[in-house]
Amino acid sequence: MATVPTPFSTSAVPVRPLRIDQIEDLQRLQKAAQKISSILDLDQLIDNIVNDVAHSFGCVEASVYLHDEERGEMVLAGVHGCSVNHKGHCLKIGKEGMVGYVASTGQMRYAPDVSKDEYYIACESSTNSEVAIPLHVGERLVGVFTASHPELDAFPRQQLRLLQALCDHVAVAVHNARRFQSVHSERETMSREAQEARLMQQALLPKSSPYIPGFVISGLTVPAGAVGGDWYDFIPFPDGRLGLVLADVSGKGTAAALLMSATRGMLRSLAEACSTPGEVLTKLNSLLVEDFPAGKFVTLVYAVLDPATRIVTFANAGHLHPLFIEGTVAQFLDTERGLPLGIGCGDYSETSVILSEGSRLVFYSDGITEAVNGDEQEYGLERLAEHAISAGASAISIVDDVRAFSNGSGVRDDATVVFVGVGR
Repeated sequence: MATVPTPFSTSAVPVRPLRIDQIEDLQRLQKAAQKISSILDLDQLIDNIVNDVAHSFGCVEASVYLHDEERGEMVLAGVHGCSVNHKGHCLKIGKEGMVGYVASTGQMRYAPDVSKDEYYIACESSTNSEVAIPLHVGERLVGVFTASHPELDAFPRQQLRLLQALCDHVAVAVHNARRFQSVHSERETMSREAQEARLMQQALLPKSSPYIPGFVISGLTVPAGAVGGDWYDFIPFPDGRLGLVLADVSGKGTAAALLMSATRGMLRSLAEACSTPGEVLTKLNSLLVEDFPAGKFVTLVYAVLDPATRIVTFANAGHLHPLFIEGTVAQFLDTERGLPLGIGCGDYSETSVILSEGSRLVFYSDGITEAVNGDEQEYGLERLAEHAISAGASAISIVDDVRAFSNGSGVRDDATVVFVGVGR
């Protein structure tokens, strides 16, 4: 009666030492896998695969076809040694060649004598044997790898297993490279679109500061990203008055820029038809309440300067209080009523100030006051007032002072200033 060896018996499964050629094959596999796993450029990766395998195995030809899911085809992405087919050559899945057969069945196909294989499509006349191996990541078909040899039955079982193991690494590497390529392409597209949006947004800003004798008026906006939701505007009227606008659209990026552009167009149209800032914002708000997506709004201050009387009248839609400086006294001006635009229906009250000689009026966004330094301290209202009182203050000097305060921390939100000063 035969004895059954225990699981711990060393005689149960005899351990056979690996032959030198097997060790060399495994070392070759490990080296190839490490090399391809570090490449994220798809063209470079496939070029390495087909050339390295052809060199290592003495192949006439090696190729990688990638799966085009939309077209239901296999597309030649890289090839070594083929004088007939070039990159871009397509094969129908399940209909053309060993590649099409393998893509359809998901199983390796080996033709020890290609002249006897019904699926083989001739390429090089010196080819006598060929293997096609599917590239899978999970259940997903990534592609098909092929290798051809001038000898009959040139791929023994050991080499076929080696190639299958290598193709497991190839499939993952190709999958990762395609994903990287896709993400990189999307980012480049978004970057180009953001740059175009920025150019369009800059085109909507004033080209220069208005010239009004006795006044110094300037504006500046610095977006935190490629495009921003802040904007300012100067609107000249036929009677010599000047409209001043500073606004901040909720959110960032292209979406905020689109809402900004729409709001700007409507405001300019209403400013020409309505007589007072309060009326303009009331009508503008009624339009935006109907059109704005839920959760989106605009804070905005709209003022009209009459140079003849030096009176500035403004309405405020939930924006930061304008800073008024007269002599050495700084105060932040409030209005009685004024919700942010787009939230709900309501009207807007007005506040008026008379600009005396040497006085300043500053409109600003929260990117100014909420800028922080390395210690997470905010620039704040007090620093803004101190700088605005100083001689030579302007929109540019305020933004420069904020940048110096940030000391490399950068402006985290769009920073915008409109500055109105009266000469002595």
